[in-house]
Amino acid sequence: MPFPQDAVVDVLDDPSSHYSVLPPRAGEQRQGAPAVPPLDLVVSLHRERTDELHLTVLAPKERSPNAGVHSARLSTSATGAVNAGARLRSLWRDRLINYESPDDGTAPVGGFPLTEEADLSQLAQVAEELTRFLVEEGHELLVDLLGGPGHELTAVRDFLLGKLGGAESLRVTFHSDVHLPWTMMATDPERESDGSWNAFLGHRHQVEQTGENHVAPQREWRRKGPRPVARINTDILLKTVGRAREVHKLLDDQTELTVCERSDDFLRDLGSPVLDDEVIYFWCHGHFVANGSSQPHLVVRLSDQTDIDASLLKRKRRRYERGEGRFTPFILLNACHTGQAAGSTELEHLGKAFVGMGAIGVLGPQIEVPQLFATEYAYAFLELYLAGEHTAGEIALILVRRFATEFHNPLALVYSLHCGIDSSLGKAA
Repeated sequence: MPFPQDAVVDVLDDPSSHYSVLPPRAGEQRQGAPAVPPLDLVVSLHRERTDELHLTVLAPKERSPNAGVHSARLSTSATGAVNAGARLRSLWRDRLINYESPDDGTAPVGGFPLTEEADLSQLAQVAEELTRFLVEEGHELLVDLLGGPGHELTAVRDFLLGKLGGAESLRVTFHSDVHLPWTMMATDPERESDGSWNAFLGHRHQVEQTGENHVAPQREWRRKGPRPVARINTDILLKTVGRAREVHKLLDDQTELTVCERSDDFLRDLGSPVLDDEVIYFWCHGHFVANGSSQPHLVVRLSDQTDIDASLLKRKRRRYERGEGRFTPFILLNACHTGQAAGSTELEHLGKAFVGMGAIGVLGPQIEVPQLFATEYAYAFLELYLAGEHTAGEIALILVRRFATEFHNPLALVYSLHCGIDSSLGKAA
């Protein structure tokens, strides 16, 4: 006789309800309605067979079906867009992470001072100069991506840039399998009266990227105990770096915590039908490695140094693809490159694999991030997320602005949210 197990039911949000039904009257809540309002802006970037990109911009809060929809074919190819995005990430790495101390007697020559502290207040002038350069490069990428002649393209470009450059902070989804560094792109910095920082899309708005086939499920959390369930997947060599011990203590104090230092422990649990984890934190190394294909692929490694890639993750949960299992955590992948797609738009990457398995959102850096900053960011993010008062999208925006204002550090902008803009533990946490 098979063992009894909980039935797992996901209720999917029907996007057409935003147009086909009237909003509820004041004080009335429609049964089965989404728990969150529609997004402010949905930007769909579809790659066609010819490598062309088709752009559609939708403002869901403009209630009529056609009033907020703008669409055009871009002049930029998908390959060109991916290459331009890779160039911007490389500039952030080369100019910011790899910035070397000048030979002026103030610091050891050849050191990397912007990686040695999360707080760059002592190097504020250098950080501000580099940030101005990076915001200009982010603006150029956005302009080039949307550039070109034609009435339709001009109309959609003006509409999108008007929304992104407006005074209102928006909740924005970039709906595409072509992954670009949206948070690191920028509106025109010359139009910013309060400094160039606010030109970054990640400083102005809550931003997520989803795959083209992604449908966000609306789930009811049924926590078995009084505290949320969490997991740390880590490399023991990183346990003493920066605030790593404090992050561990934070999770240990506020959650029912499982610690996995070896890949086989995590993969064994991943193969179970039901995982109650609500938060999974990876504190380990990420690498692009060759596997015989035309492009290197991304792996993460725990203490045993076994490669964990998207294919391995998907195999562990393949038997539950039809919904027989439950896997619905929010995942913070604090390892190099984990917020970035693979070099080719066709290749799988970790964020997409986790979301395809059921994760409600994945957050990770798009470039190599200094370990001290990574632990500072992790502590700040998890502290707010576990409090249950903010969504992941709100927290990502809060931290970009906090690190900019208090630390003069732009690195929070490199953290990319793959789905999960509205994910939250809720007040029960």
